Amino acid sequence: MDEILAVLGAVDPRTSSSRRDLALLSLMFNTGARVSEIVALQTDDLQMASAPSIVLHGKGRKERICPLWPETVHLLEKMLEERGVKPSESAALFLNHRGLDLTRFGVRLIFRKYVRKAAKSNPTLKNKRLHPHSARHSTAVHLLRSGVDLSTIAHWLGHASVNTTNKYLSVDLEAKREAITKAKPQIIGGLHSAKWRRNTDLIAWLETL
Repeated sequence: MDEILAVLGAVDPRTSSSRRDLALLSLMFNTGARVSEIVALQTDDLQMASAPSIVLHGKGRKERICPLWPETVHLLEKMLEERGVKPSESAALFLNHRGLDLTRFGVRLIFRKYVRKAAKSNPTLKNKRLHPHSARHSTAVHLLRSGVDLSTIAHWLGHASVNTTNKYLSVDLEAKREAITKAKPQIIGGLHSAKWRRNTDLIAWLETL
């Protein structure tokens, strides 16, 4: 999550194009949508009612509804307001600098641009080969670590089977194993050298408990 926030924080929203970029990246991390789903979005796919959401058109023409963070909603509303487009109208949600539909190539360029900027203040990003699909993986792992069950995550990402979602559980477990491996020598070393083991007064007091 620190890296996600670093990428979002790398956007300086002082121009219309950068404000679009911030809305785009926020939506990608919010929904975990595939790039093909992002570029296919229309303004009327947005539902700005009391429970804001967006309709994503996945593989096999399957539709799914994904809830939106209030921050994402705010950014999308501002972007459309700036363009003079109402959510109820049918138009491409994201446009490039020429006013044409944003392409998958355009999304890749935008994503890489801000990852490079974020890496200047977040060194952990420098050695990672990231692409737009990495945002999808980040969403899945974040939901998993937040306690969301696998079946909900599978529906969130548009997976046909929970078996596909299980790989994120493996990734999370592997990360935890690495953390334990790194911490283990320090913990064991600390236990072996603990001074209380040689403190007879403390041992005697503990035995009375």
